[in-house]
Amino acid sequence: MDDFIAARAQMALSLGFHIIFACVGMVMPFLMAFAHWKYLKTNNEVYKGLTKAWSKGVAILFATGAVSGTMLSFELGLLWPGFMKHAGPIFGMPFSLEGTAFFIEAIAIGFFLYGWEKFNKWFHWFCGFLVGLSGLASGILVVAANAWMNSPSGFDYIDGQYVNIDPIKAMFNDAWFPQALHMTVAAFCATGFAVAGVHAFLIMKKKNVEFHTKAFRIAAGFALIGAFGAPLSGDVAAKSVAERQPIKLAAMEAHFETEKGAPFILGGIPDEEKGEVKYAVKIPKVLSFLVSNDFNHEVKGLKDFPRDEWPPVAVVHYAFQIMIFFGVVMICIGGIYLYSFFFKKEWLNKNWLLKTFLIATPFGYIALEAGWTVTEVGRQPWIIYGIMRTADAVTPMPGIQYSFYFFTAIFVSLSLIIIFLLRRQIQMVPKLYDPTDAQFNDKNKKS
Repeated sequence: MDDFIAARAQMALSLGFHIIFACVGMVMPFLMAFAHWKYLKTNNEVYKGLTKAWSKGVAILFATGAVSGTMLSFELGLLWPGFMKHAGPIFGMPFSLEGTAFFIEAIAIGFFLYGWEKFNKWFHWFCGFLVGLSGLASGILVVAANAWMNSPSGFDYIDGQYVNIDPIKAMFNDAWFPQALHMTVAAFCATGFAVAGVHAFLIMKKKNVEFHTKAFRIAAGFALIGAFGAPLSGDVAAKSVAERQPIKLAAMEAHFETEKGAPFILGGIPDEEKGEVKYAVKIPKVLSFLVSNDFNHEVKGLKDFPRDEWPPVAVVHYAFQIMIFFGVVMICIGGIYLYSFFFKKEWLNKNWLLKTFLIATPFGYIALEAGWTVTEVGRQPWIIYGIMRTADAVTPMPGIQYSFYFFTAIFVSLSLIIIFLLRRQIQMVPKLYDPTDAQFNDKNKKS
C-alpha cells in the first residue's frame, strides 16, 4: 500500500466510522427529549425510564463521537497538510463554531444526566432538547465545511494564491444548504430505523414489552420523517450537484454521452473503457427531468470532460444505486407502517412487521455510507473542487500505511467497547429503567 492510498484509506475509515456517531448525536437526543416530554405530559413512569435509558446511550455514543471527531481533526493536519495550509484560514469558521456547539452539547448533557429532581422539570427537559439542537448544529457546521470542498467560495484564486478571503461566504457556500438538508434528513432516517429495529427485536423476545413498544413507536415515527423526507431533500441535492458538479452527476448515473432527454439508469455495470453501461434499466428522459424539471433538458456526459478529471465511475455509480435501493426500501416499510397505524391497528403487534423493522436496522446507515461515498469519491480527483487535487495535498511523510493500521485497530477496539456498553445498557432495562418489571421494584425496595 503506497502512502497516498494509505492516507485516503485512513481518512475514509475515520469518516465512515465517525459519521455514524455524528448522526446519532444529531438525532438520538430528540428521541430522548420526546420521551421525556411524554413523561411530563402523561406522568407515565415508563416514559421516564425510557428517557433515562436513552440518555445513557446518548452519553456513551457522545463520548465515542468526541474521540473519533478529535482524531479526525488531527488527521486533517497530519495527512493533508497541503490542504490545511490553504484551506484552514478560509473554512476554519464552521469548525470553530462546531467546537462551540460541541461544548454546549457537553454541558447540556451533563445537566440532563444529573439534573433529575434537582432542576425545574421544564428546564431539565430543555437541557435534553438543547443536547439535540447543539448536536444538530455541530453536524450542519461540519457539513458546511465539507460542502465548501465541493463548492469552494469566499476567496479569489490568483496566481496560485488564495486572496480576498471571506469566511462567511465560504461557510454559506452554494452547496451547504442542499448537503446539510439531505444529511439531516438521512440522519433521522438512519438513526430512527436503527433504534426501532433494536426495540423490535426485544419486543419479539417478549422482554419488557410495554417499555420497548413505546420506544419502538417513537423511533419508528422519527424514522418515517427521515424516510419520507429523503426523496425531497435528495432532489434538492441532486439539482445542486447537476448545477455545480456535472461530472459527479454523470458518474452517479454512469452517463457517458451528452444527450437531451437523458434516461435515468437503474443498476448496470459501467465500462469506462468502452463508455457504456451493460445490463442497465433505462427510464427515458427521467434524468433530464430530475435535474431541471424539463424532460428534454441536455445532460452532459462523462466524455465531455477531460479523462484525468473523471472520478472512479464504477464506485460512484454503485454507491449511488445502493443509496437509492435502500432509500426506496425504507420508504416502502414506512408506508406499510403508516397504513398499519391508521387502518390496520392489529398489524402493529404482528411479528412480521417487527421482523421487517429488525431486518431494516442497518439499512439507513448503509444508505448513509453509500451517500457519503458518492459525495467524497465523486469529487475526485479534487480535494478542493476545481482548485486543488487530492494528490497535491497529501503529506510527504513516509510510512502512512502504519498509521492506517494503527487507526484501524483503534476504531475496531472502540466498536467492540461500544457494543459491550450498549448491550449492558439493554440488559439493565429490567433493573434500572422499566418500572413495570418485578426486578425494578425489588431493586428499589432494597435501596
